[in-house]
Amino acid sequence: MKTGTLFAAFILQLIVWSPQAMAQPAVPQQKIWFQKEVKELLKQDRSTPPPRQAIVFTGSSIFRFWVTLERDMSPLPVVNRAFGGARTWEVLHYMDSLILPLAPSIIVYYCGGNDIESGAAADDIARRFAEFCTRVHASLPKTKIFFVSINKAPQKFEKWSVIDEVNRQAAAYCAQDVRLGFIDSNPAFFNENGQPRRELYIGDGLHFMPDAYRELTKAIKPVLEKAWKELR
Repeated sequence: MKTGTLFAAFILQLIVWSPQAMAQPAVPQQKIWFQKEVKELLKQDRSTPPPRQAIVFTGSSIFRFWVTLERDMSPLPVVNRAFGGARTWEVLHYMDSLILPLAPSIIVYYCGGNDIESGAAADDIARRFAEFCTRVHASLPKTKIFFVSINKAPQKFEKWSVIDEVNRQAAAYCAQDVRLGFIDSNPAFFNENGQPRRELYIGDGLHFMPDAYRELTKAIKPVLEKAWKELR
């Protein structure tokens, strides 16, 4: 079986057997999920402490399933703190235990797609990103934060207008502060005819094949290399 097929099967199995994914509400009640997963991450931190002042990736499953992240970003020091099908309010809830203790020099943020699936408005998603930035900078005023555009996946076709609005607001917010940045990875996921490159997605039309992570690396890594060099 080819590597890409094995990877797709692995992702699908995780999605199918995740009780949180099966219980996704139609309207957000802001319930906090993924406690078990977060506890496991913290347990790992105690046994193998992650580096401080590194680059922390946080958010939802697009980052969580990035199994080649360390290799793709090498030699940059990265820590993956994405979890489950995180929504923006859950990132806010767990940030004091998962993110801030690491005192990251740079944070790469990908979240909001699951909020949209839950019926959240673009304004609310963008507002919670702004709250995240405010809380980070209250403790770590020099930390750089990059918002990676929410992916316009084929599965989310009917919500593309909401995705566009979240991305627009996030980009505008980032433009107001030199400590913030917006990384638009969506162009790489469309062909010359403006159609989604479906070969980059597994069967659900939402999560990524390995080639999609290569495209994500091309969009993100040069930005981080530049930012990391400026911090040294």
